[in-house]
Amino acid sequence: MRAAWYDEHGPATQVLQVGELPAPEPGPGEVRVVLRFSGVNPGDTKKRADRFGLGMPFARVVPHSDGAGVVESTGDGVDAGRVGRRVWVYGAQSYRPLGTAAQLAVVPAEQAVDLPDGVSDEMGACLGIPGITAHRAVFGDGRVTGATVLVHGVLGAVGSLAAQLARWGGAEVIGTVRRSGDIEAVDRSVAAHVVALDQPDPAGRVRRHAPDGVDRIVEVAFSDNVDFDAAIAANGAVIAAYGTREDRPALPFRPLLWANVTIRLLGSDDFPAAAKREAARALTTAAREGALSIPTGAPLPLERIAEAHDRVDAGARERVLISLP
Repeated sequence: MRAAWYDEHGPATQVLQVGELPAPEPGPGEVRVVLRFSGVNPGDTKKRADRFGLGMPFARVVPHSDGAGVVESTGDGVDAGRVGRRVWVYGAQSYRPLGTAAQLAVVPAEQAVDLPDGVSDEMGACLGIPGITAHRAVFGDGRVTGATVLVHGVLGAVGSLAAQLARWGGAEVIGTVRRSGDIEAVDRSVAAHVVALDQPDPAGRVRRHAPDGVDRIVEVAFSDNVDFDAAIAANGAVIAAYGTREDRPALPFRPLLWANVTIRLLGSDDFPAAAKREAARALTTAAREGALSIPTGAPLPLERIAEAHDRVDAGARERVLISLP
């Protein structure tokens, strides 16, 4: 199969290679998918660069966890009737060496989720890491019907999906952006109110929209925003954090204590299997119902995978996809 891989950590242009690798075979409980698109996420580029100092988990890594394609074959114990079905794939390179930056990927059968008619392969390739993280952030502590949910970084991959899922789940959504100039880019049918963090007194602006505070906070930069979050949290609020700039953030303990705040930390590779299955079902349903919109750039060919990684690292607002030959 045609694939991209790296044998050592480093900059994308230096370590990513493209060529031929042996085709993987599905084992018991697995399916093999002919991929049409591979989604590139910040987590993929951080693994390639060894951003967290964990070292090479395998001698060779085919990157990317997300993708979309068609089931080609099944292993023992999997319904052969799945062959020929369109699917979206998640977790392909989660504790496994061979991800979706290849013509073929083998994953556990439940991680190849049937893609409804009317939902594009491009959207399917974008659902995995950001969608499951967003779902866990919004629904990890129960339903949000009638709640007020604040989503930081509402224009980001996770933030945008979190806002859409929260709105789909019956919540009122407040979004934040870093700069005032980004406010107009936010879909007001999803986030009824938007606050820029560079505006004067952003916490006060949130409180004007939610005088009693917000019930859930989806947090992309915990260390930077925790004081702001403490100032807007309702009693019993949840801060669901999937990112931080500082590894050891300082906490305003007493304001959080007095508000009885729960801090939920979200590591997407390590979500419980049941939570991933629940998220996959909900994302598929929301996509089928037309509740999700994901902006994507023109897909890049596999040979330009280093450019795709650099676009993600540069903070591309549109989702970055690789098209497979």
